[in-house]
Amino acid sequence: MMMNTKPIAITMGDPAGIGPEIIAMLYRDHIAAMQGTVVYGDAVVMRRACALVGIPSDAIQVIQAGEPFDLASLPPYGRVSGAAGLAAAKAVQASAHAALYGDVRAIVTAPLHKEALALAGIAYPGHTEMLQALCGNSPVRMMLANDELRTVLVSIHMPLREALDSLSTEGILETIQITHDFLMRTGIKNPRIAVAGINPHAGEGGLFGREEIDIIAPAVKAARANGIRASGPFPPDTIFMRARKIVTQDEFDVVIAMYHDQGLIPVKYLGLDAGVNVTLGLPIIRTSPDHGTAFDIAGTKKADPRGLLYALQKARKFAGV
Repeated sequence: MMMNTKPIAITMGDPAGIGPEIIAMLYRDHIAAMQGTVVYGDAVVMRRACALVGIPSDAIQVIQAGEPFDLASLPPYGRVSGAAGLAAAKAVQASAHAALYGDVRAIVTAPLHKEALALAGIAYPGHTEMLQALCGNSPVRMMLANDELRTVLVSIHMPLREALDSLSTEGILETIQITHDFLMRTGIKNPRIAVAGINPHAGEGGLFGREEIDIIAPAVKAARANGIRASGPFPPDTIFMRARKIVTQDEFDVVIAMYHDQGLIPVKYLGLDAGVNVTLGLPIIRTSPDHGTAFDIAGTKKADPRGLLYALQKARKFAGV
């Protein structure tokens, strides 16, 4: 098989957040790792980031996405604005089109700000939903991963009550199937998939709720009938530890979590800097650091770029290069 020599796209994220400066930090401190990358965003925003971290203004190749800023219109650091949200969204859109056309082999996305997107009139609450629409609305799921734990979410950005009401056997089965297919495609043969329950003690045989009996267990049974190595539902307070890679004691390769915070809390507890967000089910590879825009420290050079570096490393691995 010939190596894919196309670049990896990095989107700048919200111009008022830490995205541009952590990209510039990686070009300053990890130039070897940044070979074969190109930034989608705004040239003036990235020049400001280069000046902030002390590298030449032309050190980064930038593909302009959307109307360019000038110095007078640059969004200030740490302030939510529709202009910043629109610029961030344009970068994602341009990079997704490039990936679909084969001009880049993967996308690494710096953080967006959901309120800024809303102010810009963007109809999507985050990267996952935006990329899903751009790539044809195929079913997608969010995976959060670090070196110790992987979790995949059945539902993502919705109120908790709606997330619980939306649970269905079909949705859980689809999540298991998408997860199985992605792990197989990226090198894990016959992955061991644990499925979390939703009630305390996974319902305790129906004493604390019947979702495990009526909704979750049938999905696990159907997945196993399809040849997938799925197990559960397990009590959600212990299953993540059973899947954590501590030496060789882990029992599972991934945990299917029923809603957003159930899956994100255990991964983020293990460290924000080492986590990566991966969108499963897309026809393109997309990863992102597992942290936000950090408006409180944007422009101060206090941001840690290791999460973005880890996301880039994972994108290279998943893209097979």
